[in-house]
Amino acid sequence: MRSKRVRRYAPALVIGLVVILAGLSGASGLIIARHFQSDATAVSRLFAGVFAGLNSSRPGGEAEALLRLGEQVRAQGIPLVVTDGTGRVTAAANLPFDAPLDDPRVSAYAARLDEANPPISDEMVGTVHYGPLPAKRQLTLISVFQALTVLLMLSVGFVAYRTAMAAQRDRLWVAMAREAAHQMGTPLTSLQGWIEAVRSRPAPPPGLADYLAADAERLERVAQRFERIGNVTRRDPIGLGALADRVAAYFRPRLPRHANTITLVVESSGAGPVVLGDPILLEWALESLVRNAIDALKGQSGTITLSTGVDGLNAILRVQDDGPGVAREIRRTLFDPGITTKSGGWGVGLALARRVVEDGHAGELALETTERGASFLIRIPMHVQS
Repeated sequence: MRSKRVRRYAPALVIGLVVILAGLSGASGLIIARHFQSDATAVSRLFAGVFAGLNSSRPGGEAEALLRLGEQVRAQGIPLVVTDGTGRVTAAANLPFDAPLDDPRVSAYAARLDEANPPISDEMVGTVHYGPLPAKRQLTLISVFQALTVLLMLSVGFVAYRTAMAAQRDRLWVAMAREAAHQMGTPLTSLQGWIEAVRSRPAPPPGLADYLAADAERLERVAQRFERIGNVTRRDPIGLGALADRVAAYFRPRLPRHANTITLVVESSGAGPVVLGDPILLEWALESLVRNAIDALKGQSGTITLSTGVDGLNAILRVQDDGPGVAREIRRTLFDPGITTKSGGWGVGLALARRVVEDGHAGELALETTERGASFLIRIPMHVQS
């Protein structure tokens, strides 16, 4: 399921991350541009005020210019506290609280400002205690944006890597399947020749030719399955009840009958419900689930039940057994390739079954929670004839 979600949503996720990345980069640039523009405007105003005060010809013009200059400095938002040689507060601006100059909180705040920035001493003015520029918050925000940008870049790279690896695994599976189908062609042709030779004998063993022919037909169907991997899924009407009957008919003669008997039961009302898909691939997926149930019952007697039904607009096909069930520690990874509890198993049956059901038929294959044994549910949109 995780690999399916990655393949389905990876393009949209990458595009979304890139858009967010571009937005963060644009926001960082805009903040920096506004910061420099604000600084340029403030410095220009300070220069204009100083120049006007030095060149004023009106009486009191210098004092008026200095007052305006002080207002412009306070307008910058910088916290300021001025003290004389005795430590008495003589002026203050942009304090985070309202208080008179002789309030002890003002002196305490000046000491906190000294911890952030060293004070400036002047013989005429006194000691100036000052805090950070308001733009420091904007610069901190830029740092946050940059960290998010790096995180998003790593996320884009990770998603792209996962998508590329998933695509590479898919190409490998398709190549292996088609090569297997190609390699099976020669022994199939030879087997058909041997079947005809057996039939042509005067007294062939009873039923031998028929058994060989059935196995040869079986191998040919397996080869067809491999050939269809990676191709566009066919859209033929498939009755899930008939499909369950066909799979059960194949397995019943091969189930143990004497020791540790396994019974295969089909519970279906007729040949339906009907879905659209590839009958060969869907039969393959169902056989994988039945074979998995048979393996789970090895060494003990039990019953495997194939049942069909309808759930809203979906057709369902359920494979249940009364075996030991699925261990809790592997339930989350049960459908991942390579996960198996059988010695010598490859762990691809359930993975391929899920891919056939979900990717090829827009359905769902899930392990249900049961008190005993295991229950696998196939849910596929039902075919509604117009």
